[in-house]
Amino acid sequence: MTAAADPLARLRDATARRAEAGLRRTLRPRPAGPGGPIDLASNDYLGLAGDPRLTAGAVAAVREWGTGAGGSRLVTGTTELHAELDRRLAAFAGAPAGLVFSSGFLANLGAVTALAGPGTLVVSDQTNHASIVDACRLSRARVVIAPHRDVAAVEQALAEREEEHALVVTDAVFSVDGDLAPLAALHRTARAHGALLVIDEAHALGVVGDRGRGAAHAAGLAGEPDVVLTLTLSKSLASQGGAVLGAPEVIETLVDTSRAFIFDTGLTPPAAGAALAALDVLEADPGLPGRARDRARRLSNLAAGSGLETTDPAAAVVPVYLGEPLAALRAAEICAEHGVRVGCFRPPSVPKGRACLRLTARATLDESDLTTFHEALAEVARSTGRSLHA
Repeated sequence: MTAAADPLARLRDATARRAEAGLRRTLRPRPAGPGGPIDLASNDYLGLAGDPRLTAGAVAAVREWGTGAGGSRLVTGTTELHAELDRRLAAFAGAPAGLVFSSGFLANLGAVTALAGPGTLVVSDQTNHASIVDACRLSRARVVIAPHRDVAAVEQALAEREEEHALVVTDAVFSVDGDLAPLAALHRTARAHGALLVIDEAHALGVVGDRGRGAAHAAGLAGEPDVVLTLTLSKSLASQGGAVLGAPEVIETLVDTSRAFIFDTGLTPPAAGAALAALDVLEADPGLPGRARDRARRLSNLAAGSGLETTDPAAAVVPVYLGEPLAALRAAEICAEHGVRVGCFRPPSVPKGRACLRLTARATLDESDLTTFHEALAEVARSTGRSLHA
């Protein structure tokens, strides 16, 4: 078979080029049980993934409802457990109503595509999550990409639009840089121009605001009729799934028209049971979100003190910028050698020249964990020539 006739040749060539540039991704199965590396890579911000209370919630749901939903939520996939989770999530975030999806990605996809469409303008922050990017592409609406956190650019796009309807879409806490969107200003701008504001609370719920009720709640936007929230259950709530929260009209529209909801199997009962148990834990221990934010500040201070570029975190995400992919890969290897697992973000997940370690704080990190990581950071700084003590 000639190279031209081999349909896989281009894939092998592209894989080789990615490897040379330091852009290959690798699956690394982790073992079960305690021990293993210090986790600064997962999104388990509150340290609840192994909590026995969540395990008990999942097990109880399996025993009562079985392992799977059995169908889409409009057929057999809505149990009493799902309906309770719809209500509890909405009440926790201060929203009028809620609708649970099988993933956070689908929640964004379902919300944007159902609320936008031909004759609608969507204004999206340039660093929004990939699920929002894909939702915008599939919405068939005209999309304007606004510079990061640029309220003036959003206002200009809304003011100059010819479309009758508009959405402004933003992450609450951005998933790599860890900074907070200017939600109050965005809401004033959206309301002034008759637009809905869609806020992805994925990295804020459980970490930001009083009792972890999210960034919209902290900004005073809870319950506003022109605010739509999307979220995931797989981060602070240590489960699986996603949800959209908003006015009854929004939820009714999703149930009637959202393909990501209508044609997808409902969330598994054990995931719903675990998420409900996580909400119970958050309500019983309101100090958890503050502990996660404190650990994030500690990680950021350790990085800055080692001479590495980082940011002041708004929630639990802390980037450490290394520049090029190979430098970020080497830094991740050094951390692994010290028994610390970190995220390693390279293009296309981040812009060229902004490859980084993506650290995620956890409320349960202890002093020993932080000391070990500090030692790893010192070696990373020396290896890149950025050490303050070189």
